Amino acid sequence: MNKAELITSIAEKSNLTKKDAEAALNGFIKSVEETLEKGEKVQLVGFGTFEVRDRKAREGRNPRNPEEVIQIPASKAPVFKAGKALKERVNK
Repeated sequence: MNKAELITSIAEKSNLTKKDAEAALNGFIKSVEETLEKGEKVQLVGFGTFEVRDRKAREGRNPRNPEEVIQIPASKAPVFKAGKALKERVNK
């Protein structure tokens, strides 16, 4: 499912226009992004948690030249951890 299909689905399930559904989805995405930028997490009980995890600096290999060792700098990665209810629904 892509963004346009998700907007259509949200509009159908919530009796909103596609324009309103798109505005709601964009607002949700923007809110999650801003919260993660601050280093905080977003918890949606039953659905899951969006959070930022620190990745340590590490050594890697250059795929074009496997003998060459490269340094991969530390970074932050956004992650999503599914909630119990979502896991149960998917595993039905």
